[in-house]
Amino acid sequence: MQIPPADLARAAELLAELRTEVGHAVVGQHEVVEQILVALVASGHVLIEGVPGLGKTLLARALAKALSLGHARVQFTPDLLPSDITGHTVLEPAAGAGVGLAGTLRVHRGPVFTHLLLADEINRAPAKTQSSLLEAMQEYQVTLEGETLPLPRPFMVLATQNPVDTEGTYPLPEAQLDRFLFKIDIGYPPHDEEAAIVRRATEQQAGDQFPLDGVTARLDERTVLALQRMAAFVRVDDQVLDYAVRIARATRDWPGLSSGAGPRGAIALIRAARGTALLQGRDYATPDDLKRHAPAVLRHRVSLAPDAQLEGRAVGELLAALLDSVGAPRL
Repeated sequence: MQIPPADLARAAELLAELRTEVGHAVVGQHEVVEQILVALVASGHVLIEGVPGLGKTLLARALAKALSLGHARVQFTPDLLPSDITGHTVLEPAAGAGVGLAGTLRVHRGPVFTHLLLADEINRAPAKTQSSLLEAMQEYQVTLEGETLPLPRPFMVLATQNPVDTEGTYPLPEAQLDRFLFKIDIGYPPHDEEAAIVRRATEQQAGDQFPLDGVTARLDERTVLALQRMAAFVRVDDQVLDYAVRIARATRDWPGLSSGAGPRGAIALIRAARGTALLQGRDYATPDDLKRHAPAVLRHRVSLAPDAQLEGRAVGELLAALLDSVGAPRL
């Protein structure tokens, strides 16, 4: 199926408007915002890592308001239970029924039944609670008491974690990490952006809450689903697909990495390339689209070898060298 040029232009225009609206609340972080928009149209989930105060939660709130979609926030804590996320069933006795008589099982849906779920500090909860999101993130459904309940579409998880304060945290299981399309690292802003952040948070305000008044809803549920369907039809040349597979396979025996990305890593590279192409109004993906977001796609799918950790090597450094060594096709 070929995407009409008018539809491509309209898609790029809508996503540019969405980027602008998010920018009314979030100062700077242009690459981070772009990656989240790519994940949105690619129907992917995002793990955002950064120290406190860099706007991770604000970014999710601004995106939710600009999308005009249902959203929920869950603060992950060590005592959080899986049912606090997915929901539970309760037995409600029938009217007039005596003690011990059968009633009706009623499902109380948890906060996961929304379009945009913010899982704040996801690594604060134990693995059992973290894993309660696995079915939702992969199958877009939740099973309660043997009953399968579909989640509203579109559905996206934006999870945050703090890489510095690790006391009382639980590393995310590999199966959980593999469900995230991107792992985005947020760093400290440059001087001029930090000054703008301080100004916006203090100007005519008693507290430090960032205002979202300037964010206007631009995309609704139907529009987002249409963009996701359009992204699925962005053309990917066989050489670009082979390039994604070669990158994923190279991570499995690269010096300094003890484990590499599986097939889902190559799939994620293609999805990211398609989303990038749509943002730019193209109906075809290029090797540059794929390489551009490869670090965010792969950094949580590989593990440092013990000797590399002792040498103080970083995953980003190794991935950069790997990407330079894998030859990109010329189309």
